[in-house]
Amino acid sequence: MKKIKTLQCIRCGKDHKLLETKYICTACGGNLQVLYDYNLIKKRLNYDELKDNPERSIWRYLDILPVTSIKNVPPVQVGWTPLYRAEKLGDEAGINNLWIKDEGRNPSASFKDRASAVVTARALEIEERVITCASTGNAASSLACLTGSLDMKTMIFVPETAPAAKVAQLLVFGATVIMVKGTYDDAFELCLKASAEYGWYNRSTGVNPFTREGKKTCAFEICEQLDWETPDKVFVPVGDGNIISGIWKGFVEFHRLGIIERLPQLVAVQAEHSDSIKRAFESGTDVQPVSGKTVADSISVSLPRDGMAAVMAIKDSEGFAVSVTDAEILAAIPRIARGSNVFAEPAAAATYAGLLKAVKEGKVKENESVVLLVTGNGLKDIQSAMKSVGKPYLITPDLGELKKLVSENKLA
Repeated sequence: MKKIKTLQCIRCGKDHKLLETKYICTACGGNLQVLYDYNLIKKRLNYDELKDNPERSIWRYLDILPVTSIKNVPPVQVGWTPLYRAEKLGDEAGINNLWIKDEGRNPSASFKDRASAVVTARALEIEERVITCASTGNAASSLACLTGSLDMKTMIFVPETAPAAKVAQLLVFGATVIMVKGTYDDAFELCLKASAEYGWYNRSTGVNPFTREGKKTCAFEICEQLDWETPDKVFVPVGDGNIISGIWKGFVEFHRLGIIERLPQLVAVQAEHSDSIKRAFESGTDVQPVSGKTVADSISVSLPRDGMAAVMAIKDSEGFAVSVTDAEILAAIPRIARGSNVFAEPAAAATYAGLLKAVKEGKVKENESVVLLVTGNGLKDIQSAMKSVGKPYLITPDLGELKKLVSENKLA
């Protein structure tokens, strides 16, 4: 594939040819990143080409994706999700220019569809027939969704704590689901062993370098939807670190192609007991395991598999990291819903909780433009959503009882 120049190790810098390795660096075992021939791509992908392109999905960026054509792509629209101006929510946070990127509008209601679409298309190009993934839920349900109609077998590993709604998605789309008695990290390790044992193609975050390629498309869309401008800050929920490293790669590549003039600051938002990337960034040390325990299952990770790339993205963007409590995350769910009409799952709501904390600490200025990535729909985890709100009233179908309820609770 002429447009791909090399697969470069993030840790040691070793270059690999495209078919030299499927996943990680052959020298040090580090994660890889896809680097392109940007001079070649400049001739094909530029402002003029994009503004006249009628395609409204991630495939409008095919020239800078590791896929040769779209004949093998899943037949659903992935990407080009709405970017909403959230004035009321911004007023509450003390920000004049607040935007929400609603990734819950993707086919499986998650940001992870971007990565799954690219990885699935890539797998079909190299004639893989069994694909696997370890996930806390969203990446798994995304992969199951996007392979559901394809001639491909999907094997999924999830921890036994995965939310029922996400497991239901897996089963509905026909995936073989293997629940692991343990954490996400346990499921991840078993998935690695299974891939080696059976030769299954592994889509798992932090192993497959092409996941980052799908996720970077969100940054491309943000630039286009803001009329080719770049926001001052982008708040990203962070677990494994793959989303924030992908978002940064997207902005950097658009800048390298001359499509945007400046780069944003990235803000990594983590749950307080799943904050190993924040700790590594602030201490300047290697990423170390933490408990990973949080209500926000999508960012619940003990040892982030793309942690080094995530720390680099925060540093290179001159951004910062913030951690939030489970209570702050849950409180953000109804605030986002009532302030912007968007229903966010806990991990997605963490970005607003992080914004509130950053504003309070003076790290965000009132007139800065801020984008919050809302990475998953709240229907993914109804149990957590119910914890954030009160219970409904229950009465008999009697007007007198209704009047009593309205009077006693001052409902009217």
